[in-house]
Amino acid sequence: MSQTTKVYKPHSPFLRAVIEIGFIIFLFYSNLLMGEFNRGNEHGKTMMMAMHDIVTWKNFVIANVSAFVGYVGFEWLRKRS
Repeated sequence: MSQTTKVYKPHSPFLRAVIEIGFIIFLFYSNLLMGEFNRGNEHGKTMMMAMHDIVTWKNFVIANVSAFVGYVGFEWLRKRS
């Protein structure tokens, strides 16, 4: 019997950065969405109304800046240890 083993090949640094930054942005927007439903718990508020409130250019810029800072911080911690 032949046994096949897969060799793990790590992602390229660019792809890893895109994945990590995308995940941080996802967490940012999911946190905003949860806050929108907890803070503004109006009867009859729909998901589209909440998305309209949180998807703005200002939030998009904040999400990208914080994701970049988070990525740089985690990379620094990875290289330090």
